Amino acid sequence: MSNLSSGSPDVGLMLGYELGLTSGVLLQLRGILSLSCREQELLVGSLLLGCLVISIVGGWGLDRYGRRWSMLLSGGLVAGGTMLLLLPASLTTLSLGRAVVGMGTALSGTAACMYIAEIAPRERRGLLVTLYELMVVVGVLLGFGCSYAFSALPNGWRYTFGLVLPPAVLQAAALVLLPPSPRFLELRGIQAGLKEEAEHGFRELFSDKANLRRRLLTGVALVFLQQTTGQPNLLSYASPLLRSVGFHSDAAANLASTGFGVVKVVGTVPAVLLVDRVGPKSFLCVGAVAMGMSLVTLGAVTLQSHTHLTSLCQSPVGLNHTYQGQDLNTPSSGLDYSSFKLITPPPGESQWNGSDSAEALGTKREDAGMGSGVRGQGHVKWISLVSLLVYVAAFSFSLGPKPVVEPAIEPV
Repeated sequence: MSNLSSGSPDVGLMLGYELGLTSGVLLQLRGILSLSCREQELLVGSLLLGCLVISIVGGWGLDRYGRRWSMLLSGGLVAGGTMLLLLPASLTTLSLGRAVVGMGTALSGTAACMYIAEIAPRERRGLLVTLYELMVVVGVLLGFGCSYAFSALPNGWRYTFGLVLPPAVLQAAALVLLPPSPRFLELRGIQAGLKEEAEHGFRELFSDKANLRRRLLTGVALVFLQQTTGQPNLLSYASPLLRSVGFHSDAAANLASTGFGVVKVVGTVPAVLLVDRVGPKSFLCVGAVAMGMSLVTLGAVTLQSHTHLTSLCQSPVGLNHTYQGQDLNTPSSGLDYSSFKLITPPPGESQWNGSDSAEALGTKREDAGMGSGVRGQGHVKWISLVSLLVYVAAFSFSLGPKPVVEPAIEPV
């Protein structure tokens, strides 16, 4: 049982770490590679694309080769994808590496939950499943923290990516010592239970027997609402989002985003400890109200500021333009004045309007993502940060721990 406790939850740690590091690494890579908005979206979405592929074809491998071997394969995929990420930086290798890592984390997450449910004793099953969920949010915290710790280094993003290799090796070492779940079930003498399960088919889920159809729709709705809250996008773009509302350096934005990981851990602990006493429905209702109030507050604050949505994906240094034939280390005094053009006044205007030019310059700076609209408004960034933290905390004890909520509505 000790091996099970160290092996399967370690899978959750890797999944959470990969989700948490995305936003901090994105701040570094978009400046190094001069990534456009669309290229940044491709880099972020490649991880989810790998998860999608495995969700479609992974079930066949789980049934054919078992949960334990699937988790071993997932460790190899995570390690292989990470090695691709450590190669010389390019959008192609980074996207491919993230896709492979996404395949590994998705396969391991699905296999781990199934493996725990099949091999754990009934009295320990709930504890181990919730331990997996807790390890996911701990991994998110570590991802944010490592992104901040290495943000000041020239190649800090490489260290952030590479730190997932030790958990992958630990997972493989622990799983080698664990028995395959079907063999363990047979040794426990519950073949009758396996035969009874074999008599039930997939179509039975859509029947009125034991109210299965309503239970299925409720479970699907919970998963759908979990994703449509935007929480995965918030994790992926936390640092760029915080930078746009007033945290004007990568280190400050990464440090502020680390608070997301802290509140996710703090918010998940009550759900793990009190869900059986309070009930999942109460957590869902309270969490939904808190998320709604925090989003209304965030929207009202940012509406009053001059934050532009286009600034979320624009690098404040490179401004998403690739400079060719120019040394990026050249001091600012060596500007290429050929890129500057005089603005001809419109017909009917014979004098230069200084106020109009200043206004136009200010608009350009805002559009370039410099955050001039929020500069000097310190309360905006702190209210935005607190609203986001409340939103993340409310999600963490309501829709976040779905492995805790779903067993309460599904038949045993």
